[in-house]
This record gives sequence, C-alpha cells and structure tokens, in this order.
Amino acid sequence: MDPNTDPHTMIQRGRTFLTLNGRLLERRLADLWFGEPSPRIALAVLDALRAYQNPDLGLGNALEPDARTPASQPLAVDFGLEVAEQVAMTAAGVAPVVTERLGALANDLAEYLAPLVSSDGGLPIVLPDVVDHPHAAHWGDGRFPPDLNPTAGIVVRLRRLGCRAEWLDRAEAFCRDRIDRTPTAGVGGHTLANILRFVTASSDREWATEQLSRLTGDLANLDHFHLYPGPGYGVTPLDIAPDPSDPLHDLFPADAFDAHLADLSTGQQADGGWALTWEPPPGASPLEWRGVVTLRAIRALQLNT
Repeated sequence: MDPNTDPHTMIQRGRTFLTLNGRLLERRLADLWFGEPSPRIALAVLDALRAYQNPDLGLGNALEPDARTPASQPLAVDFGLEVAEQVAMTAAGVAPVVTERLGALANDLAEYLAPLVSSDGGLPIVLPDVVDHPHAAHWGDGRFPPDLNPTAGIVVRLRRLGCRAEWLDRAEAFCRDRIDRTPTAGVGGHTLANILRFVTASSDREWATEQLSRLTGDLANLDHFHLYPGPGYGVTPLDIAPDPSDPLHDLFPADAFDAHLADLSTGQQADGGWALTWEPPPGASPLEWRGVVTLRAIRALQLNT
C-alpha cells in the first residue's frame, strides 16, 4: 500500500492540518472522535459551539462559514445541531452532564426558531439579512421560502436531543406534507439528505418504507448529488451516511461508498487537508471550510477502516 494512502497515515495528516489551520470547534470535535471520548471533551465541544450563540439564543457569527453575518440564522442553527447530534452519538454523549447540556442547547435553539416558523410549519434556510455581510454566491438575495431544507433535519435533531417545543408538531406536519408532494426527479442533494433523515426517524414505518422506495429509485439523476464521484459540488452518500451502521447507509449501493472512499484517498492535499468543490466568500471562509471538510473526511476514513 502506498504510505500516502494508508488510512491511518491520512487521518494523522488530516489531524495535523486541523491543529495548524482548523477552528477550535473542529479541533475539539476531532479530540472527541479520535481521542478519549470523555464527558469533559464533549463539554468542550459544546462550549466551543456556544461561542457562536447570540443573545436571541440563535447561532450566527459565521458558524456556517458561507454566511459571515454575526446575526443568527437558521443555516447556522442547522450546522450547530449537526455538531450537537454528533456529540450525542459518542460514548460521552450518554453522560448525564452532557445530555443535560445538549437538551439545554436544543431548547435554546428551538426558542430562537419559534418566531421564524411559517404558519404551515416550515423554516427558511437563511434570512434576508444574510446579504448584509459577505456570503457565498449561492445565497443570492437571501430570500428563501420555508422548505424541507432545513426544516426536516432540524426537527429530527431537536427531537433526538429531547426538545418538546410546541411548534415541532406543526413542523413535522409541514415536512410530511412536503415529502408526500416531492417529485422523484429534480430533488437537490441537501433536500434529499433532510428527507432521508426525517423519513428514517418516522414512527410510521409503512409511510417511511413507501417514501424511501419512491424517492431513492433514481439517485443518479438528482441535482447537486453525486451517487458516484463526479466534477463540481454535490452531496454524496458518504456525506449522508459515513457510518456503515447508519440505517441510511443501506439506501445506497455499496460500490458508491467504495468509489467515494477511493476518491478521498487520492484527494488529500500536500498540507494534509482536502480541497473545496465550491467557491466560499473571501477571507477566513476557505480555510475554515477546509477544516470542516477535512474533519469529515478523516471521520469517514476512521469509520470505514
């Protein structure tokens, strides 16, 4: 085996990249995943995440590096809830002190989101004031309607963290109605990821099975989704389900994961990080994002080695 593509060597090089270039949040999450999964490290991750919180209880301050606004955004809440869920899924996540902190964070974020929920239960991915500060071009004028992305994923993660906010029932109804009306063609990769998380978490298994069968029948022809490695930006099966034990993993062909893992093994840069496949805003964003994608890459390698 080429020593440069040995997974353990690649993981170590990726961690070195994070040490030199990554944000505190990603460095602490790496400590939790690759070191001792102690409650103290889990709390350190949550402390780093709380640093992005505003007085309105939302998250902002470029937590999601494509939106440089200090103001709170649903986009940043979605990013933060993914981190919180990742903490919860570690061995340290079951410690009472950690679950208490996770629950408090979830309740705070739900309180921030409550006035943003539309009458039919949906959330927009960003708010219009995202354009008041540097942002990636794909956020356009900042005017996005409520949609499954991010509503479905936010609902599932808040529920998993023990949140019982009143608006969640309305949001669940919104998601189910939108999923029922989602066509099998033209779905975007991020929307697909949100749908799959929501459907697999549903207690209505008959409905879930029907939707999974309907919506995963033509994965090769979705927008911004790479079932197999391809040029440009796209969500991948490895992004959605890097852990082989995740029920979502079985929705994709095994050789798709093999292909993306092989792509990872050839994609590590000389500095130990991975390159971006989209254009972030200038300034700190490119390096911050490289820390995020590098952590995701070495986590995927760890889970599949």
